[in-house]
Amino acid sequence: MSHLFYQTGQRRPVLDQARGVYMWDVDGKRYLDGSSGAMVCNIGHSNERVLDAMRRQMEKSTFGYRLHFETEASERLAARTAALCPEGMNKVFFVSGGSEAVESAIKLARQYALATGQGSRWKVISRAPSYHGCTLGALAVTGYAPLTEPFAPMMREMPRIPAPRAYLDGLDPTDPVTGAHYAAMLEAEIIAQGPESVLGFIVEPVGGASTGALVPPAGYMQAVQEICRRYGVLLILDEVMTGAGRTGRFLGLEHWDLAPDIVVLSKGFAAGYVPLGAMAARDDLVAAVLEGGGFLHGFTYAGNPLACAAGAAVIDEIARLGLVQNAAVMGDALHTRLDGLMARHPVIGDVRGKGLLMAFELMADRDTMAPLPAHLNAHQRLVDIAYQMGLIVYSRRTRDGVEGDHIMVCPPLIVTEAHLDEIADTLDTALTRLARDLAPALPEMA
Repeated sequence: MSHLFYQTGQRRPVLDQARGVYMWDVDGKRYLDGSSGAMVCNIGHSNERVLDAMRRQMEKSTFGYRLHFETEASERLAARTAALCPEGMNKVFFVSGGSEAVESAIKLARQYALATGQGSRWKVISRAPSYHGCTLGALAVTGYAPLTEPFAPMMREMPRIPAPRAYLDGLDPTDPVTGAHYAAMLEAEIIAQGPESVLGFIVEPVGGASTGALVPPAGYMQAVQEICRRYGVLLILDEVMTGAGRTGRFLGLEHWDLAPDIVVLSKGFAAGYVPLGAMAARDDLVAAVLEGGGFLHGFTYAGNPLACAAGAAVIDEIARLGLVQNAAVMGDALHTRLDGLMARHPVIGDVRGKGLLMAFELMADRDTMAPLPAHLNAHQRLVDIAYQMGLIVYSRRTRDGVEGDHIMVCPPLIVTEAHLDEIADTLDTALTRLARDLAPALPEMA
């Protein structure tokens, strides 16, 4: 009997230890962490340099309330974070996770509007599908029906535009015309809502769990940035999953040389060693809010010195080990292996991603892009089969959270070719078993 509960009543083995890309349960079974937890453990498990940095900080202090003290650890990490952000984003606000970071960004944006005489701006446009967090403010800008609909009466939902799923719409993602097509939806929504009422646009540079590593079509990100600037709308980039080297750049925005107004980080930012997230914002934006009476927002653990010491050590390890470059190289190698699986398994209809943020989508027919029947729950079946074989991967429903199945393959950035071979070989066997399980319902795929 367990006194804990989370999303479901499903039980899992008890974790004993984790090292590098592997984890062991108390019975000695080994698992390859093929999803970095929930795309979190970017530098792998139990990195000794990070643990040493945490020990040194614990010997000095584990907590210092931000209204009572500044801390060396938080100042050091803030400086490191600002240096990794686009020019002019020198102000950093620390939190304990991605949802808190998104909440902070939304509230900072609103207070900036008030401080600059733009009080009519309050709507934050997002995409559908999308996921930006589980707190009510973050859910309001999330486009994922199973997670948002139960709480709709409790929050003020925000306007959304379609995510640029070119592969489902039969459009060429490499054609700038496709990018312009989807970006035009943002401009149309701003006009429909009334530009004077639109505060911001929040978007993941590369889609996360809601769209399965969706890479935007050519020209899309640059176009939405230009549209935001044209209408005075703040561009908020959700780098919770894409940041800290995951896509082959430290920040996903670097692939398109973007200059957003606000960036939010978490997950790989502290790589699972402690709960930590951050919001970075333009200097002038923060200055206006502080001069207007201060930022009316905060969390007890904001800037916790132990968390910040761990975060700084993680950034040091990303640089020391060359993990951003390794994510780019190993990402290409992983993409090739997943393409190989697609060639052997008709149930795979699409492979996509950037760096080590990769996914493949399961389909009943890759020519028509028809999804597998939702009641088959294929994505969870494959996760469970792989788990039984000692491989951890992550899955979600691709199409608005109600149908479609994708599997995210996002190992730690320390991954090697040998690890990728192990992942691909296990998935190969798991997909064969899945096809056998689905055969009674889908004999044409047997």
